[in-house]
Amino acid sequence: MALFTVNSYRFDPYKNFKFRVKWDGKYVLGISKVSMLKRTTEVAKHRESNDPSTARHMPTTTSFEPISLERGVTHDPEFENWANLIYAPGAGGTISLKNFRKDITIELLNENGIVAKAYNVYRCWVSEYHALPDLDANANAVAIEMIKLENEGWDRDLAITEPTQT
Repeated sequence: MALFTVNSYRFDPYKNFKFRVKWDGKYVLGISKVSMLKRTTEVAKHRESNDPSTARHMPTTTSFEPISLERGVTHDPEFENWANLIYAPGAGGTISLKNFRKDITIELLNENGIVAKAYNVYRCWVSEYHALPDLDANANAVAIEMIKLENEGWDRDLAITEPTQT
């Protein structure tokens, strides 16, 4: 059985190092890490009095894990601007009720830089913002900023199909 329908000669899965993230209609620059998309459905156990001693399992509520985005610290204010919609330091900690939620798109690219899969993540908002990492004069590392996005679900963009590879 072929793992790829269009490129039946391909056996290797996609790599995880080529991707893009978009919100407000534009790609956000410099993102170096995106945490996994994970959803969990809770299980309710049920047993009737005359059932055997094993329980039946039923799905109940589904929750979606927060998504973390990381990138090197630069002068691009996209992370900070979005985080400030939740807590505006100069405005007494007020929240922007109109604009604080955004839909984002995460695109996985193949080795040639063509979108292979895309996921739409809905009603995201910043629950955690790291403006600077721990600073260490003895370290040899890139300064990383991070936002954690709460979300209300995601789905795969079915309009994106497997690209033909040459």
